[in-house]
Amino acid sequence: MLDISGLRVELQSSRRSAVNVLEDVSLRIGKGEIVGVVGESGCGKSVLSLSVLGLLPPAMRIGAGEIWYKGELPLHRFDNRRMRSIRGKDISMIFQDPMSSLNHGLTVGRQVMESLRLHLGLSGREARERAALLLRRVGLPRPEKLLDEYPYQLSGGMRQRVMIAMAISCSPGLLIADEPTTALDVTIQAQILDLMRRIRQDDGTAILLVSHDLGMMADMCDRIVVMYAGKVVEEGRTEDLFDRPRHPYTIGLLNSIPTPAKKGRPLYSIPGTVPALHERGSGCRFASRCRDATDRCRRETPSLVRTGDRHAAACFLIEEVQADAVV
Repeated sequence: MLDISGLRVELQSSRRSAVNVLEDVSLRIGKGEIVGVVGESGCGKSVLSLSVLGLLPPAMRIGAGEIWYKGELPLHRFDNRRMRSIRGKDISMIFQDPMSSLNHGLTVGRQVMESLRLHLGLSGREARERAALLLRRVGLPRPEKLLDEYPYQLSGGMRQRVMIAMAISCSPGLLIADEPTTALDVTIQAQILDLMRRIRQDDGTAILLVSHDLGMMADMCDRIVVMYAGKVVEEGRTEDLFDRPRHPYTIGLLNSIPTPAKKGRPLYSIPGTVPALHERGSGCRFASRCRDATDRCRRETPSLVRTGDRHAAACFLIEEVQADAVV
């Protein structure tokens, strides 16, 4: 459904030369597959999502790489007019904050009906009937009345369900969910995630799930891609990545997850912070926070190395272990 290869996104600046926000990012999603992208804030997760839909801010542009949908649509080559025919119909997105993503000056019905009329050519009456069915499908009560209400009249969980109804209105092949459960309580989070599972099961929709919550990823995803400072540092099947993490950053993230066994003990945190764009020099970008870093890590950039079936990580320690095994 989606094939991203060698993607580089650049940030233009009047004060200095362009800097890379994303660098050499590759990712694939098959039909009906849920792939998670995880990492701390500032790692490039949301920029990756916006790149797919051609929604990058004006100061950013794709500098290299390719983005293909269904192996036949080169999204990286399309202008904004062509992308408008794809957004909402073939590829939809659930944005991080429904409070700011929904227009509070327009009724819920008008916003849900927009894609139905634009992409499916439905009449006003047909679109309203379909919109009510969509609101009912995502578990919202009294959908006919909700169509005439405004987003500010709804709770956070209800607004998020409206966003999902809008995203699935035209039965897209790919759904991008950028932090879909942010600021929601635990009960509503579980309901939203269950709804996304049913969408995948009922419609065969592929889902790109963006989050910093590894616990949620473990429960939802078939595969996980770990990003750090604009690069992919590890990827693999969910169970393999959790059972046998290879990259020090992934290990640090997993150690940071609170579990009952850690009750009464201080929670682990990775020292330091994600480097700013202008601080990303040569070498491994995680070297300044890694206790196992060597001089080579600070000089050279590691490449993704296959460590098993569909599992890879970018770390020189892995290369050394594999070289020793061969010897």
